[in-house]
Amino acid sequence: MAIETIKWVNGCARIIDQRKLPTEFKYIFCRDEKMMWHAIKTLAVRGAPAIGVAAAFGVLLGLKKFKGSDKYKFYKFFYKLCDYIGSSRPTAVNLFNMLDRMKEVAEKNRDRSIADIKELLHKEAIAIYNEDRKVCRRMGDFGAQLIQQNKSYMTVCNAGALATVDYGTALGVFYSAKKQGKKFKVFSCETRPLLQGARLTTWELLKEKINTTLICDNMAATVMRQGKVKAIFTGADRIASNGDTANKIGTYSLAVLAKHHGIPLYIVAPRSTFDLKIKSGRQIPIEERSADEVTHFRNVQTAPQDVKVYNPAFDVTDHSLITAIVTEYGIIRPPFEKNIKKTFRRRISENQIIR
Repeated sequence: MAIETIKWVNGCARIIDQRKLPTEFKYIFCRDEKMMWHAIKTLAVRGAPAIGVAAAFGVLLGLKKFKGSDKYKFYKFFYKLCDYIGSSRPTAVNLFNMLDRMKEVAEKNRDRSIADIKELLHKEAIAIYNEDRKVCRRMGDFGAQLIQQNKSYMTVCNAGALATVDYGTALGVFYSAKKQGKKFKVFSCETRPLLQGARLTTWELLKEKINTTLICDNMAATVMRQGKVKAIFTGADRIASNGDTANKIGTYSLAVLAKHHGIPLYIVAPRSTFDLKIKSGRQIPIEERSADEVTHFRNVQTAPQDVKVYNPAFDVTDHSLITAIVTEYGIIRPPFEKNIKKTFRRRISENQIIR
């Protein structure tokens, strides 16, 4: 993939402004934590793995402001900075997991100088960035086993290179399958209200010369009924210990439809998207976003100004509707609560992750 969604360049975080796609390709250079917070909040950078990397980079940007040698003040500043970045979006657990990794590095090195701690945090952020690429490509290879020759598949929102460092989760499965020489088709649901499927997923797939058809969200049932879909692949923003999965709003609808039509639903997500501290999807916080996202699109009004709006950004798909979860550790099948724990007890060595 030639798409570099986010990258550390000359002391700042360079991100593709996904609000502009597909009509305009533009970079944003985040030079402080406030710029990064705003980029995450407004979806200039989005997708659970990419947000995790953005959070780590946001810490580096914020730490530039701290001057002095007072350890107490440094750690107070550091934790306040992490809390601030964490307040940008509540659902994608990768954000918080990567902040926890940064905190762990800081805690383990309290006896070092502030300069040393900053350098170690920089190394950790770059490690998070590099690991995402390796993990996504490994997931893609596992998931490609599920792609059959000359069949058609469906996806929702954008779980591709734009949602990660450079390869994707659900779309990474398609990229790996194409690399293996498989021929197949993809139906991309538009994904209201912000059209990530229409704007971003189709843009990516067309760049990779993958046979792609865009459909409105409310066409999914008809396409399934017509027998045009072999399986559905989606990403995830948080997965509970029982396999319940939060993903972009509309995923639950697809899962129910898939169950009715006997179509497999596969979730593709790294270990960092799992929240094993919670038992079920009922405990996942669901972000509610501005009414303007529903009543307007790119400053064009599409609904009466005074209409009431409910705009949850995510929904939760019950584990009973999920066929399997593809991770960098392999494909996890039901019973999820047992097999998730069993799978993640295994350790993956570095040479297994690197392709």
